[in-house]
Amino acid sequence: IWLNADAARLEQVLLNLLTNAAKYTEENGQVWITVEPVSYFSDGVSGECVIRVRDNGVGIAPTLIPLIFDLFTQAERSLDRSQGGLGIGLALVQRLTLLHEGSIEVSSILGQGSEFVLRLPLLSGEWPITKAGRSVASTLVVRRLRVLLVDDNIDTILSFSMLLTECGHDVQTAHDGFTGLQAALAYQPDVALLDIGLPGLNGYEVASRIRMEPTLKNIVLVAMTGYGQDSDRQSSLDAGFDHHLVKPACFEDVKQILATISMAL
Repeated sequence: IWLNADAARLEQVLLNLLTNAAKYTEENGQVWITVEPVSYFSDGVSGECVIRVRDNGVGIAPTLIPLIFDLFTQAERSLDRSQGGLGIGLALVQRLTLLHEGSIEVSSILGQGSEFVLRLPLLSGEWPITKAGRSVASTLVVRRLRVLLVDDNIDTILSFSMLLTECGHDVQTAHDGFTGLQAALAYQPDVALLDIGLPGLNGYEVASRIRMEPTLKNIVLVAMTGYGQDSDRQSSLDAGFDHHLVKPACFEDVKQILATISMAL
């Protein structure tokens, strides 16, 4: 089955799906993966490759299924918190699939397992084959940016780091206000995504101190917080933030901000 695809990225997708299937399937359970071409037309060429990853594990609660690909799906929503949540890689799985002009969907029965269905376009004569080694993500960035991500939520750090890296940016991270400020001084980022509720120095304090540093005068500051009242946005503005995003932040909004910065530099 021939696809116009980035093999390394599809490997990431499948490893994420198989890892989650194994994680939420009990010992002696089963995991299946099937691959088949589905033709749209009688020529047998135009169509899609359908990959199914299925397990007979714990399943997914119906209320969680609409959120399964969100960046901020938390461990507290899973059936067993000791298993570490429903996999922060699923947001990346969806993003990489969309980059390949594909789609992914999930179905599940609680206690009986889950199935993820990945659909990717088959290679047709109309599509040029990309040169070996070319990454899909390489076409996304107008200019590579240095991005500092400061958040005490490990899931947020890992998810956003993966997605930003896949978009071609350089990323450094910190987990509290003090180390975030130190990282900003040392790394000299183009943009900093700062959580407000940080231990040590909160996001407002970090932003205010950054604005007092002459070497960081051109940095773009993006607040990421669970609060979105007008007063919260004003507090962000007063502290020196350029943008205010309410969690769970939409990655498309982050991408748009970064694209604007890229074109302006």
